[in-house]
Amino acid sequence: MKNVIIILLCIAQSVTAQLIRGPIGISPTGAMGVQDGIYIEENIPTKKVIQYNHIREADVAWSKRVWSVIDLREKINQPLYYPTDDIQLGMWNRNTNIWSMWTLIRQHVINGDLTVYSPFNPEWEKWQDGDSFKYPIVSKKAGGNYYNDAEFQSELFMYLGAEIIDPFAVPFKSYLDPTIDSTIILADGTEQVVYPPNDTSWFLSQDIVQYKLKEDWFFNKETSTVERRIIGIAPIVYSKDVNGNIIGIRELFWLYFPQCRYVFQNYFVASRHNDAQLMSLDDLFWKRKFHSYVLKESNMYDRPIEEYKAGVDALLEANQIKSHINNFEHDLWEY
Repeated sequence: MKNVIIILLCIAQSVTAQLIRGPIGISPTGAMGVQDGIYIEENIPTKKVIQYNHIREADVAWSKRVWSVIDLREKINQPLYYPTDDIQLGMWNRNTNIWSMWTLIRQHVINGDLTVYSPFNPEWEKWQDGDSFKYPIVSKKAGGNYYNDAEFQSELFMYLGAEIIDPFAVPFKSYLDPTIDSTIILADGTEQVVYPPNDTSWFLSQDIVQYKLKEDWFFNKETSTVERRIIGIAPIVYSKDVNGNIIGIRELFWLYFPQCRYVFQNYFVASRHNDAQLMSLDDLFWKRKFHSYVLKESNMYDRPIEEYKAGVDALLEANQIKSHINNFEHDLWEY
């Protein structure tokens, strides 16, 4: 009897795993009854977010706020960049198995799962303090998203497009709604569907050049270790003039990272070596499988490194900041 119960539990668990795998993360593309692989991939799509250890204020004996950048041109950071997506004939083309980080961020921003925070004060664009999460762009409707809330769509539109001529002329939904089009008759009598003009160059994966991180580095005296917690993350693109020349970089928006973790946990990251050991995007940040360099640390003058260092000297200064913090932890254990 005991063996029968164990067998029934195993069957129920297998069926439940197949049912759960569908709506979480990227849905499988196989037909009903087809298993694309030698086993059911249930480790990542059904996992839960590993919660941070509770930190009391009394436990933090030392802390430092650090802003750093993940450069997607570096080889170690390319799992966040690839595979890229594209928009052709108004349709958004995405990989069916693994998404780039920007693809899944944009998908869940449009769905209303992730809250976008403006990088500047909407009433005064010169004040860049969006990393404090002061200016959320949220839907006023319960359960609202980009498609069913016109006011939310108009506010969010400017953070997802590059070259906006008339942000209200061609909403993003028109590219996905086949009823919004016009049909013309050609000279040979055939019909051709004409879609609305593309007034916006939408940001794609290849347009995201960096991700900016806001982190807290602190010494936990309960564990006698220096820990790092990511507070926020922001995609960065090139800033261009009217002729398309690159004149700098700019932040698109900020995301609250603890909220992002509940989205990142259900998406795989492409592995360069072993397909059987795919990790989730949340695991990648948890294990810090990326490289970043420091842009700024909290200081009396509230100035970034670029204001007093340039070129190679700025990189050396960034490495010196990291070395100073690492030496701080090392010196605590030196007898």
